[in-house]
Amino acid sequence: MPATASDRPRPRLIRWSARLRLTLLYGTLFVLSGAALLAFTYFLVARSPASKGKKIQTYGKQSGLSDVQPDLKTHLSSIVSEQHEAELRALLTESGIALAVMTAVSVGLGWLVAGRVLRPVSLMADKARRISEQNLHERLAVTGPADELKDLGDTFDGLLARLDTAFEAQKRFVANASHELRTPLTLQRAMIEVELSAPDADAESLRAVCERVLAAGESQERLIEALLTLASSQRGLDRREAFDLAEVVGDVLLDRWQPEREARLKLDSSLSPAYTMGDSRLVERLATNLVENALRYTPEGGWIRVSTGLEADWPVLRVSNSGPKIPHEKIPVLFQPFQRLESRSGSSDGHGLGLSIVAAVATAHGAETSAVSGPEGGLSITVVFPA
Repeated sequence: MPATASDRPRPRLIRWSARLRLTLLYGTLFVLSGAALLAFTYFLVARSPASKGKKIQTYGKQSGLSDVQPDLKTHLSSIVSEQHEAELRALLTESGIALAVMTAVSVGLGWLVAGRVLRPVSLMADKARRISEQNLHERLAVTGPADELKDLGDTFDGLLARLDTAFEAQKRFVANASHELRTPLTLQRAMIEVELSAPDADAESLRAVCERVLAAGESQERLIEALLTLASSQRGLDRREAFDLAEVVGDVLLDRWQPEREARLKLDSSLSPAYTMGDSRLVERLATNLVENALRYTPEGGWIRVSTGLEADWPVLRVSNSGPKIPHEKIPVLFQPFQRLESRSGSSDGHGLGLSIVAAVATAHGAETSAVSGPEGGLSITVVFPA
């Protein structure tokens, strides 16, 4: 049912901005403190000895004057009392007028001071409105003393920097994923079109093309599965259970280590119990990617070491392998999606998602991932899980 005019919220006649609220707060505090001071002053003046009437000194017979009549004393006391009350009323009236004038002055000064104090906030708000996805590289760049407002501006600039990095990574991810998916499709289409246009095509050649198309489809399937795993890892954990890293990694080694590799690679495994909490299926994928990464980039005659255990009561998984030396500044690139270092191996297998999935799964489990290049080359990746 559409909302009627009476259902719509009415616009406020007064915009209760922070500047107006601060001004009203200043004015209210000034009025309250001034009224308290006025009341205290009135109380002190009213309780002074003058409020009880002035003492009238009379002269006895020794002075040669007759005694003052009692009526005259009463009359004089009433005059003094009335005069004092008039002074109190005048004090109250004049003080009230002064308080009203100073209240107006304080409200005006409060309005100016509040505007000056909140000016950086207004500037930050204006700059923040102009910043969008297209110009996330811009910063507020708040200047001035190192106070709370500058700290707020610096914090917002840090947030913008992280958002800029995230948006750039997302753009690269989408572009790389599109390229990785489009290239096999184009190749498959070209193979089929070439074979169909060949006048001497026979069943054997068509079978060969179908096998190549099937292999390309399997590669695409692995890519899509990797993308789904990466997305699910970045979303977080759907379940948490206690499991032993040694059992998970042991199953991975039994599944991935093939007898024909024993002749060209040396495997050294040391699997000690290391219990942690999380999704054992995702951790199995993490271990699988680490082992496959080591198998893919270890040259013939090299070695692979896989270990699990406790280090300072923290469950640790470490996979190391021999190979070419990797520059220290290039190591973080390995954990980014679709990033491969061609210097590691001449093989073009993989899509560059293995270690990025490792990093995503580790982050989802609250684990820390580190990688170092050995002094003689190769790579050692360590994942420290929460206890």
